[in-house]
Amino acid sequence: MLIVMDSMHTDEQLETVVKKIEGMGFKAHVIPGAQNVAVGVTGNPGALDPGEFEILPGVKQALRVTRPYKLPGRDFKRENTVFRVGKASMGGSQFVVIAGPCAVETEEQTVRIARFVARAGAHWLRGGAYKPRTSPYSFQGLGEEGLKILAAAREETGLPVVTEVLDQRSLEKVVEYADVLQIGTRNMQNFALLREVGEAKKPVMLKRGFSATIDEWLQAAEYLLSGGTSDVFLCERGIRTFSSHTRNTLDLSAVPVVKQLSHLPVIVDPSHGVGARDKVIPMSRAAAAVGAHGIMLDVHDRPEEALCDGPQALLPDQFTLLMRDLRAMSKALGFEL
Repeated sequence: MLIVMDSMHTDEQLETVVKKIEGMGFKAHVIPGAQNVAVGVTGNPGALDPGEFEILPGVKQALRVTRPYKLPGRDFKRENTVFRVGKASMGGSQFVVIAGPCAVETEEQTVRIARFVARAGAHWLRGGAYKPRTSPYSFQGLGEEGLKILAAAREETGLPVVTEVLDQRSLEKVVEYADVLQIGTRNMQNFALLREVGEAKKPVMLKRGFSATIDEWLQAAEYLLSGGTSDVFLCERGIRTFSSHTRNTLDLSAVPVVKQLSHLPVIVDPSHGVGARDKVIPMSRAAAAVGAHGIMLDVHDRPEEALCDGPQALLPDQFTLLMRDLRAMSKALGFEL
């Protein structure tokens, strides 16, 4: 349920509404708005009677929310979520480019690539210290040593760090070193982990599960938001279909759909979406064209030596070319880079 307060309500009246919700055993979420303050109700197992709240002083209207998710939805918050990490704002008019190696391999490799993507115009640095792999024999990441390397690259370049939380055991260490916590596709429905990540109250990137519907994706975001964090953004990274000409099927139609349903920013990961570097640049351009708030890319100057996903990593000259293309597109599409 969403309770809309009258524009002339008092602080005491708002507090009365919150106390009533909490007294019923539910959770109240105060949502400031440009026109009205609203209070969202979560935790209720069934429909609530609007009349119970509309009789309270200062309440304009109580509305039932019919979608399975609440906090990420436009019903609860009409204004777009916008937040800043480092020098970049996610969710506004800026197109945020997150780039770096898929996996942290050595300090020399990571700092070298970080310096390059920073010079080329990237806003945040990506890099995996913990790598959930399909095969138990594949490179699993350097763990805490990889986090320390990412911190060194941030110190060298000034780029905020985006890296994945693998499980509840690694969460504390990732929170210590990272600026943005990444939930990978395999963990999108790890609900216990989502709740704990939300309680860390750091910015979170939530990747879409490779078999998840958009409603399921947004319900996963509900776990993060209900945990207490407000700075969440979504990442489309391709879904599993019958098609085999690319690694996954990059669902760019999800971007305008999510922007209509949710106030959360949404970006695209073309590298994992297609799995081949010759297709990453055109799909990156397409992501910008459909209105994504940014992209996340694998970049490696020695992909033949990469321990993870070398075939999909852009070479430095390709990344430079893409940044040039995006700057040209920004003039026509009205975003900032």
